[in-house]
Amino acid sequence: MPTAIITTDDLREFKLELLEEIKELLNENQSKMTKKEWLRSTQVMDMLQISMTTLHGLRVNGTLPFTKIGGLIFYEVREIEKVLMENTVKPFKTKR
Repeated sequence: MPTAIITTDDLREFKLELLEEIKELLNENQSKMTKKEWLRSTQVMDMLQISMTTLHGLRVNGTLPFTKIGGLIFYEVREIEKVLMENTVKPFKTKR
């Protein structure tokens, strides 16, 4: 069975390559996390299964933050998820 001798230079080179790959993966994940995903009104209505009137009401009363550019209204996915989490109702347990 042939044996391979690994030198300290080989290990140092391996370490540098490994660190470089880890840095690249971290940078990819960071850029994905900072990327904002925006939805239009129709997409939000489909997502939440609500009507245009209900969506308008959520905008007007400040429940759902939005961005308006010209005549277009956009909603950030993270903000929608945040509103859903903040308004989660836990069932009330009754004593028997």
